[in-house]
This record gives sequence, structure tokens and C-alpha cells, in this order.
Amino acid sequence: MSFSLAEIFAYAVLAAGGGTLILMLVQQVLSDIRLRALHRREIMLFEERLNGMREYRTQLQVLPAAWSGTRKFRVQAKKPEGGDICSFHLVPHDEKTPLPAFKPGQYLTFHLDVGGRKHVRCYSLSDCHHADHYRVSIKKMTPKDAHYSVSTHFHEQLNEGDVVDVAAPGGDFVLDPQGNGALVLSGAGVGVTPVLSMLNALVAAKSRREIWFFYGVINGSHHILRDQVREWHALGWPNLHIVVVFSDPLPTDEAGRDYDERGRVDPALLKRLLPSSNFDFYTCGPGPMMQGLRDGLKEWGVADTRVHDEAFVQVKQAVSINATKISFRKSSLDLELSGAATNLLDFAHKENVEIPSGCKIGHCGACQTALVEGNVRYLQPAKFNIEKGCCLPCICLPDGDIVLDA
Repeated sequence: MSFSLAEIFAYAVLAAGGGTLILMLVQQVLSDIRLRALHRREIMLFEERLNGMREYRTQLQVLPAAWSGTRKFRVQAKKPEGGDICSFHLVPHDEKTPLPAFKPGQYLTFHLDVGGRKHVRCYSLSDCHHADHYRVSIKKMTPKDAHYSVSTHFHEQLNEGDVVDVAAPGGDFVLDPQGNGALVLSGAGVGVTPVLSMLNALVAAKSRREIWFFYGVINGSHHILRDQVREWHALGWPNLHIVVVFSDPLPTDEAGRDYDERGRVDPALLKRLLPSSNFDFYTCGPGPMMQGLRDGLKEWGVADTRVHDEAFVQVKQAVSINATKISFRKSSLDLELSGAATNLLDFAHKENVEIPSGCKIGHCGACQTALVEGNVRYLQPAKFNIEKGCCLPCICLPDGDIVLDA
């Protein structure tokens, strides 16, 4: 058993017959010493985090700029994650590294030939930046989904060693890991991928921001982040809070071990667990989930500017329009659109007019088409910088007679 110098001094004073006042003074000195030691530890931790953030920022600043057009990447690793989700590690086919940086939350755009047809699809980057590879995590869709053939191609046909054509990272559902302010990140199912990229970037930067991460899945068989959740808990960061939510746990799923809450990631859960509404919210998942969270947060008093979301699939609503003539110049078709319609892209595909498409929610620009004559009206704001004289058929309808170069 050993004693500090201050403790030895205290015992010496007591042994010499010092009074209560001296003992109180000695206790105060010991308290001050312990407090200073605690402050030193906090300062050391702060400096460590600050150095980590500086190092992370420096690494990103020296990386090359993104490429134009498409670049060939090779599948270095293919890892089944569970829940019909598979992760793909992509390395540059020309072996030129380091890879350009991307903003956490962005996606890669793939140009593919599947079954003799050209396809363009966007898949979110699911990790923070690594100099030697990118990672995307893709769910195999059901046959009724428009993305089924492409996701099936990734799962069943694309193997390690295969090469794919990829456009540079894009998208504006992004987070600055060097920013300030408390954060709530949430995702459901495969919609967790962009916010997973955000959280991993925050961890890599050793962020001191208050961070809450809500992850919603059906049950343990769909839980693709089990190992990563353990790693986050092992960090022991008091500012990092992880909440795993199962909507329908299996009999073998144990509360407190496999998941933290039962139900869904919704406003009621956030209100119950968060200390306040003073956060910036980033969330991604099915359209109805996004709308429910946005509505609930608004009722809670959260400003729209603090709510950031991205739906993987557009929630389509038929809109009634007057009889309109649509001419597809390349296809030599003159058609009439009247009654209920969802968007120009759906109408074109129904009439067997080939227009390339990707995200189908106005983010990637894959369906951008020249608008030769007429005007269109957008059903939601485009998150792609549309070129002058063009339109995004996936999120617009004609505003009178139009001519498309398709």
C-alpha cells in the first residue's frame, strides 16, 4: 500500500496533534489535487480528440479531386451482412490511390449492363473515408421493386474480382464531421447506410459532439451492425449513445443484450429518450418513416432547417392533370397524358420509351433529359443541379404540351 505526498503530510499533522482546522485544510488540499488531476485528464482527452480531428481534416485535404465521368473499380471483397444485405469493397482498377474524399452521407452511381439493358443505380457509401477502398451496402430487393434486377445482379452475379463502372461520390444529404452542435442520427433497415457513414466519420474524427444513434430493424436476423455496436460501446465515450430498436424481436432476441427498445424509430421514442429537442436530426429510411419523423419533430418545435432526411424510395402520389400532348422526339411518338399520373419517367417507361434512370427521387440526375419545347412542374425539389434546357422526368409532370428528346 502506498501514499501520496499530500496524504503523508496529513497523517504527519494528525500525529503531531494538529487540530480539526488543520485537518480540514489538508482535506481541501487533497480535494484540490484530485480536482486538478481530473482537469488534467479532461484536458488530455480534449487534446487527443482535437489532434484526431486535425489529423482527419489534414488527411482529407491532401486527397485528389473527384474524377469526371465513370471510373472502373474492382470488387475486392463481397461480404454478406444478413437481412438480404451485402457489402461490397471497391478498389480502383488502375490501382491509383489514395481515393478522393467524399462527404459522409453521399452515394456512388453505378453504370451497369444487366441482361443486355443499361441501368444506372445509386447506392450509399456505408463507411467513412478510406484511402484504398470505398464500401457500399446493398439490399436485395423483392421482384415487385423496380430496383430488383440490379440488386439481384449485385447479390448473385457480381463477385470478387469483377469490374464495375462508377461515377464519383455525389449527393447533398451530408454531414460535416468537423461541425459543432448535438446530433441525432437514425436509420431503418438498409436506410441506415448513409447515417452509418456519418457516424463512422464522427468516430474517426474523435468528435466530442453529443451524438445519439437510433438503428431500427425487424429483429436479430436483420441486425447488420452487431459487431460495430460492440466496438462503439467499447470506446466508452460519454457523448456517444447507441439505441438499437427491434420492431418484431425473435424469441431468441434478448432485450438489453440484442436490442435496447422494442417498437420503431418514431417521434415518441425520440421524445422519451432525448434530453431535449435541441439537436440536428439526420435520418434515412422508407418514405413513410421519414414523413412521420419530420411531422413529429415539427410538432416538437424542431425547425425545418434542423431536420435532414433522405428517402431511398420515392413515395409516389398520383396527381390529376389536364389532357396534355407529350412528344418523344427520338422515339417518334406523340402521346396524350390525362387524368392521374405520378411522373414523366413512369409514363415514359409505361409507353416503352427508354429513359435511363437511377435513384428516381431527383438526386442523381441519371434521367436528365433535354426539354426541347414546353415547360414542366416539379413535384418536389430536385437535389441535382439540372442543366439549362433539361428536366428530371422522375420528379416532374408536364405543364402544358411538351417535347422531350427521348
